[in-house]
Amino acid sequence: MAVTAWHYDGRSAIRRRVELRPEGDGFVLVEGDAAHGPFAWSDLTGRGMQDGAAVYAHRTLDGWRLGLDGEIPPDIAARLPREERYGRLIDRIGLWKASAAFAVIAVLALTGVYFAPAAIAPLIPPSFERRMGDAMVGDFGGRFCAAPEGQAALAKLVRRIDPEGGDLDVRVANIGMVNAVALPGGKIIIFDQLLREAESPDEVAGVLGHEIGHVRNRDVMQALLRQLGLSVVLGGVQGDAGGYLNAVIGLTYTRAAEARADGYAIESLRMADVSPVATAAFFRRLARFEPGDGRAATMLGYVSSHPLSRARERTFRAAAEKGANYTPALTTEEWIALRRICRDDPKAARDDSFGPF
Repeated sequence: MAVTAWHYDGRSAIRRRVELRPEGDGFVLVEGDAAHGPFAWSDLTGRGMQDGAAVYAHRTLDGWRLGLDGEIPPDIAARLPREERYGRLIDRIGLWKASAAFAVIAVLALTGVYFAPAAIAPLIPPSFERRMGDAMVGDFGGRFCAAPEGQAALAKLVRRIDPEGGDLDVRVANIGMVNAVALPGGKIIIFDQLLREAESPDEVAGVLGHEIGHVRNRDVMQALLRQLGLSVVLGGVQGDAGGYLNAVIGLTYTRAAEARADGYAIESLRMADVSPVATAAFFRRLARFEPGDGRAATMLGYVSSHPLSRARERTFRAAAEKGANYTPALTTEEWIALRRICRDDPKAARDDSFGPF
């Protein structure tokens, strides 16, 4: 017996269609003529429901996800771990691991580090951040877009900007706001409206490089701690991921953090032979929209969380090297596929409300 499923291997942003087939004491995932695995049933952990599919993670493979959206035969269902229902962030992270992290942070608070997010953030275990990010991702529900050609283009763009970025989880959400956000644990969400407003893949490459910079510098946890205090972790028992997700979307970073992220983006573009002038042009266009403008509601999402200035535009423009042999971040066909990643995915729910998740 087999069951149809979708699968992320944790190494790329490509969502694959597979069949789960029992084999020996475990199972394999069959994709055309290829088989991935075998995997052990005991390595699966429940991650709730998404778009009508029962979702499972792998205990040792970061970013690995399996969504069973077909009818599950009884013999397979009996081997699956019991589904975990997530309501609060503490449930999503795990009681004992969360409790240990809470204890560490509590000690830090008692010693006065409470007031130093930059000192606390590096001490939060990466595994805790990943689980927090997983919890926030779950609150996007069915808004993620997974058109195959668009996913392939996105994966290529990520590799182009960050060749060592196998630990990144970059997705596109079908949301009508120009924005891109970094979540804890190496997750980056690009809103579809940003792709629609961008005029070239090079513009998106610069924005993506900026968000990757926040991830590499661990700016997200610092900003959350600065804005919400230790309730980010100590309040996990009472808090929910949706509230923290809203906070992340509206986060404002320090000027130093923004400058570091811009520097990371510029260097990433240089290494990828992508012109930074396109990112400067993108900033210039966004800066023209004022609250009274008819498109301000969609455009100012990025402006509010990523303050624009002529200085930032000039920084990117000045980074262009004379005589450099720049190449587009994506081919024309790949750029079209990326821009259509949501329109070509009928299952991706559209959200133009800009409201809480």
